[in-house]
Amino acid sequence: MDTRSALAFLYRAALTSLVASSVGVLLFLGVLPRTGAYKTLTVLSGSMRPDFSPGDMVIARPTSVNTLKVGDVLVYAIPIGDHHVESHRVVQIISRSPLLVRTKGDANKDADPWTAQMDGSRVWTVRGTVPYAGQAILWLRSPRVHRLTTLFVPALVAVMVLRGVWRRKADDTLPDANVLSQQI
Repeated sequence: MDTRSALAFLYRAALTSLVASSVGVLLFLGVLPRTGAYKTLTVLSGSMRPDFSPGDMVIARPTSVNTLKVGDVLVYAIPIGDHHVESHRVVQIISRSPLLVRTKGDANKDADPWTAQMDGSRVWTVRGTVPYAGQAILWLRSPRVHRLTTLFVPALVAVMVLRGVWRRKADDTLPDANVLSQQI
């Protein structure tokens, strides 16, 4: 095999690997969580350090309320304020029907100022962490990138479309007035 063939083979192998890994990531992050077997969440705060940090991705799985125990990391919407999703450790189980628990972030000094109540027979608990996997999500959520994607990119697309409309090919030019008068 000559050098050119070897380079072409390596290029195709690298491209195939890139496409295959991209499809795998798409399936893992976008499609398979829709089955309900697990969900992926990006960590936004440092309240659970050192277990996981901002920019890490946690994988949560459904767990029976009856098997939930003190020490499990529960994923739930907080009952106050903006009701954002929190992943904190269960420090006390007050009741199982309905489930009523007290939680605390590992990096926080005190327990959360609320009790979390969940209805149903299943809750989501963190089963794994993928360090740094959510960094792209954090970057995309930053104000500068948000402005770029909501203002600059659409404006750039509009300019490109208008440029294509306004640009004429050489054979699309209008005929000269003298040429028109000779044809008539």
